[in-house]
Amino acid sequence: MPRKLLLLLALPFICIAQNLTVQNSAMRQLSNLENSENRITLGGYGDINFNGYDGAANEIDVQRLVLLFAYKFDDRVQFVTEIEYEHVQELYVEQAFVNYNLNNNLNVRAGLMLVPMGIINEYHEGTTFNGVERPSLDEFVIPSTWREIGFGIAGRSNELSFRYQLYAMNGFVSFNDGYTLRGVDGFRKGRQKGAKSVNSDINFSAKIEYYGLPNIRFGLAAYTGKTQTTEIDIPATQVGLTMFGADYRYVKGRFSSRGQWVNTMISDVAAYNLAGNKDLGAQMGGYYFEAAYNVLPLTNQQRLDVFVRYEDFDTHKKTAVGFVDNPMFHRKETTVGFSYHLAPGVVYKADYQYKKTAASHTAVDQFNMGVGFFF
Repeated sequence: MPRKLLLLLALPFICIAQNLTVQNSAMRQLSNLENSENRITLGGYGDINFNGYDGAANEIDVQRLVLLFAYKFDDRVQFVTEIEYEHVQELYVEQAFVNYNLNNNLNVRAGLMLVPMGIINEYHEGTTFNGVERPSLDEFVIPSTWREIGFGIAGRSNELSFRYQLYAMNGFVSFNDGYTLRGVDGFRKGRQKGAKSVNSDINFSAKIEYYGLPNIRFGLAAYTGKTQTTEIDIPATQVGLTMFGADYRYVKGRFSSRGQWVNTMISDVAAYNLAGNKDLGAQMGGYYFEAAYNVLPLTNQQRLDVFVRYEDFDTHKKTAVGFVDNPMFHRKETTVGFSYHLAPGVVYKADYQYKKTAASHTAVDQFNMGVGFFF
């Protein structure tokens, strides 16, 4: 048994028992404004992590520090933004949008917003998910944190027990002084993050979440359109994409579970790859399942939960005619670990990861520790 796994087993096992009513940072800020006489609310979240690699130098990193600001113009109009520092030296705007409450069930939004796909892309604060690092599916297939500039509507119907979002948005850039997309991580290098974004086409994003059954929440999401290019007269600089996702979150007593599936179909890939000497796949997708158990009494304020997560995803699920799939891009990962919630909004985590690809039966071990906060 690997030494790092023995170290992990020697510690108390813990994980996050996800509360189905948890809000992401932006939604919490909106809720705080709506229920307060204050015009300004402040908040933040962050992660400080240690990654121990098998056969390579370890890494210690202030992975992210995000400062949240929201302003209430009146009872109907609010502005929400998140300013993110990554690795101490990289500065980004993660969200910046205006929200207009038409009524209790309908909001109009415009600005830089998170794309509602999967779980992690919207709920990515360190206290809201299991493991030190986010699931790899949400790095290579859904390129979290994925945000776009756009506008649309969002709201809920408590009578029908569902929450909805529908947006017209900008998309990934596939050509900007060069071809950007590749097979190993799909659309990740195409994220524009709202920074002087190229726009040549409008894309559409939608999600519906159903919470009408006890202890469980289901989500269905879709995203469709074309990538963006600075060379709109050259077809080989763009690809089309349609992404579908499904997810669930379940909590009952001390037990919790979550799972996610995503599939992306990409068109015009052969012409794009030939023109740019790239290896982008024609289809990518995967899934993960996760289970956790809180070993402390439910009456305790602190939580101490064990978890295990299994992921299987492939960014070369299918390739265009004439191209060979790369088995290195079909990855399977198992993560076991713990998170100790010292108080609401503060968590200490540790986990062990066992990673392998279809190209090799030899696995890579990784040991992670971290502390996260959300207020």
